Amino acid sequence: MLEKVTERARYSDQELQEFKTLIQEKISEARERLKYYLDQLADFGKTEDAKVRGLDDGINSIESDHLATMASRQRKLINHLEGALVRIENKTYGVCRVTGKLISKQRLMAVPHATLSIEAKNRLAH
Repeated sequence: MLEKVTERARYSDQELQEFKTLIQEKISEARERLKYYLDQLADFGKTEDAKVRGLDDGINSIESDHLATMASRQRKLINHLEGALVRIENKTYGVCRVTGKLISKQRLMAVPHATLSIEAKNRLAH
């Protein structure tokens, strides 16, 4: 007689702790990158050379826009990762918000702030 395999409703406390450690490392890295971009923006244009180049060909504006965009992306990533920590505390981490099934561990290792399974993401894309 075959046993019916049931899907788990959530990750174990040990698995959640592993994800929490990973996410905390990702937040730390993202904060370092954000600080770097903000420091670059603060320093940008302070040197006479940068001011002259900026007047000549618009490099100053393009580079500062790029740094601002990168800083904005890091802020968004940090917010998403912090949201994932809240879901870990609530023990809802790793549950797809569309299907209600567990998101694969491989996906969460690659994108720890994911809230959609690949199945749901593909379904929403079509």
